[in-house]
Amino acid sequence: MRSFSTPISRIAPRPDDPSLLRRLSNVNWAPLAAAWLLSCIGLATVHSASAELATSYLPRQIVFVLLGSAVLAVVFSFDYHALVDMAPVFYLGSLFLLVLVLFIGHEAGGARSWLSFGPFGGQPSELAKPATALILVRYLAGIYRRHLTLREITTAIALVAVPMILIALERDLGSAAMFLPMLAALLLVAGVQSRQLVVAAILGLLFAAGMWSFAMKDYQKTRIVSFLAPDKDPLGAGYQVRQSKIAVGSGQMLGRGYGQGTQSQLRFLPQRHTDFVMAVLAEEWGFVGALVVLGLYAAYVTGAASIAMRSRDRTGILLVVALVAFTAFHAIYNTAMVVGLLPITGIPLPFISYGGSFTTISFISTGLILNVDYRRYVNR
Repeated sequence: MRSFSTPISRIAPRPDDPSLLRRLSNVNWAPLAAAWLLSCIGLATVHSASAELATSYLPRQIVFVLLGSAVLAVVFSFDYHALVDMAPVFYLGSLFLLVLVLFIGHEAGGARSWLSFGPFGGQPSELAKPATALILVRYLAGIYRRHLTLREITTAIALVAVPMILIALERDLGSAAMFLPMLAALLLVAGVQSRQLVVAAILGLLFAAGMWSFAMKDYQKTRIVSFLAPDKDPLGAGYQVRQSKIAVGSGQMLGRGYGQGTQSQLRFLPQRHTDFVMAVLAEEWGFVGALVVLGLYAAYVTGAASIAMRSRDRTGILLVVALVAFTAFHAIYNTAMVVGLLPITGIPLPFISYGGSFTTISFISTGLILNVDYRRYVNR
């Protein structure tokens, strides 16, 4: 069995024909195809969800998708090794923006997480996710052992903890929590022992207890309580999840039809074009429509997984694992949230929810995944 300490290029040299068309034809384009199909579904759903709002969000979301696709092409054109080498710059830059938000950021949805410069703006917390993935990959890719030491695990945790704490200070605990699946996936692939996982689980529970006691605001605690007992305050804290479950249930098998959802069109469902866009989709297209969307996410994840398995170096494997964990967990959490299986947080649905920052970052992640597959024939 080959160990990670053996350069892969010495085992499987690149083909004799290095032509551009051959390299492109050998790329697994499933993640990109799934991303574009999900984006098209998202555009239609955002249009329907915002039909009764004062502002039409469809033109803006079209711009976000086009911008994301353009940035994907730019990211794809650079060698991912060069991007990983620049990880400290991206990481420190994202931390600087997160600190800046604490001083000059503005509040939206209960969190002070937005930064604006004239007509341009966004959420630095979204930028911090791929930046942190790159710095983690850079660090762990240089370790060639079957199991990580406690010191190496602690260092990886510290790299993730810094942006998490800054985002938590912005009162955006949902975004902060999204770093944990990425960290867990990378540590599992890089190599951890079972007893270390037990220790990590215990520390995680202690950390959660500390967050509840000292960091979480009252409205955040109320969301947790409303998740456990939504009927306790049906017109207050439990309103969102109740209306979301009504929307999903009323869709039944085939849905009410496009633009015919009562929960969205009659404005019963809050945040229907962002965090609860899946509820709108389920009401209009039913179980079948939701199943198609989940199938596209499955195609995205399995395509990315195949890219990771045939990557020719440790850096590529870890990079794909980090990014697919980021996208997959967002999709899983958002879907579970709209049906009341998980507490409500500001976690959008990749490629479907309205939003410039998250849409762009989702396409950047896809570009990096495809980059790894393309350059398995280019890099030695």
